[in-house]
Amino acid sequence: MPQLDTSTWLTMILSMFLTLFIIFQLKISKHNFYYNPELTSTKMLKQNTPWETKWTKIYLPLLLPL
Repeated sequence: MPQLDTSTWLTMILSMFLTLFIIFQLKISKHNFYYNPELTSTKMLKQNTPWETKWTKIYLPLLLPL
């Protein structure tokens, strides 16, 4: 049974990592990033709803008079 030749594996693996690194660098360099992002307010704006301005009460069916 012949022996498996592994002498070229190191060069193949290193060249694969180098190629992947170059490809990812080229992909990332094509993206446009904001240079100075502005801070946005994280506070929720209060919205006026009709039921907040008047008093409401929930009646359960069992509590209604007969």
